[in-house]
Amino acid sequence: MRSLRNSVQLIGNLGMDPEVKEVSNGNKMARFSLATSETYNKPNGEKVTDTQWHNLIIWGKLADVAEKYLKKGKQIAVEGKLETTSYDDKEGKRKFFTQVNVNDLVMLGKED
Repeated sequence: MRSLRNSVQLIGNLGMDPEVKEVSNGNKMARFSLATSETYNKPNGEKVTDTQWHNLIIWGKLADVAEKYLKKGKQIAVEGKLETTSYDDKEGKRKFFTQVNVNDLVMLGKED
């Protein structure tokens, strides 16, 4: 159970093409958003789809894979851990940003 303390698994569709950057040590980093959707029926029978957006970050060889193969709309499965950082905005107000630091990625769906 120790490995489950901070573990996230998501299946969804990319909301954007990955933004890939090379950081100071020569390592690659890719950022993108992922949409996960859940559909259910209200008691009155109305069908509702609830979509949640997640910020993802990938490093190293997985960033190379993201750069080469991932495009907006592509369905993927990821596993990683949650990371939350904070910063002060222009008005000095504390803001928080949560992202999934991806350890593993599987491309799903049909090939384009």
